[in-house]
Amino acid sequence: MTELSPQAYAFLADVVYRRSHIRLGPDRQAFVAGRLANRLRQLGCTSFDDYCRLLDTPHDDEAEQLIDLISTNHTQFFRELAHFEILARDVLPQVAPRAATSGRGLRVWSAAAASGEEAYSIAIVLAEQPIKLLPHGWTVQASDISRRMLDRCRMGIYEAAKVHLPDPQLLGRHFLRGFGEREGMYRIKPELRRHVGVLPINLFQPRYPLPRGQDVIFCRNVMIYFDTESRQALVDRLFDQLAPGGFLFVGHSESLLDLRHGFRQVGPSVYERPLESASREPAP
Repeated sequence: MTELSPQAYAFLADVVYRRSHIRLGPDRQAFVAGRLANRLRQLGCTSFDDYCRLLDTPHDDEAEQLIDLISTNHTQFFRELAHFEILARDVLPQVAPRAATSGRGLRVWSAAAASGEEAYSIAIVLAEQPIKLLPHGWTVQASDISRRMLDRCRMGIYEAAKVHLPDPQLLGRHFLRGFGEREGMYRIKPELRRHVGVLPINLFQPRYPLPRGQDVIFCRNVMIYFDTESRQALVDRLFDQLAPGGFLFVGHSESLLDLRHGFRQVGPSVYERPLESASREPAP
């Protein structure tokens, strides 16, 4: 197989940006070539130029495969633990009563959820709350652009060595230990999994298949891959997706300082949509 030429790489980077807003810099060329090598063999492409010609035809499924293969999906249970402590201690006592007053369950969206560790960490926090705080129940919607990662999220099976929890007792309450072929693995218990929905979502698709009025959105460690224009567009959309008084969590390495927005910062990488705020666009 021939090497990935600068011209072919520029074409692939453009496809990825137009579809996902992920910006691939010149230092990622070797990374992209490595990620795509097996895919080219599967398709019978003898060169990256062949693959580019395939993508240059109406081929949405393959563009989706491309983005899936080059996406970075690093995550872990209770990553950036302080956010989950803030969720339990400060955020839930504010948003849960409003959700209860409206007669609906609490809604949390774990955007860019990868293989689901973040979504299930949120679900564990909610499951540990007293029932009186959440009388109408709750749901966590996990989404990602990678269908491969979402398949893993849907299964809820993880290597035991990677299931690091802040309290060891949470393991017995929310996980099943694998035996036989599943030795060394843990699976999220069904009673927790039933609260977690799984949807493929591109954060820049025209409309989200989720209701407006989310109480909490986790969108962490993904905006670092976007340019300023894309981050601005995404933050505007997340603002509108939240209920007034709802909260947005971004990654500790991320900030909204260079963006125009209507949020109020209430903690490290934690932002609140003010109760009195108006939506930036009309409801569908």
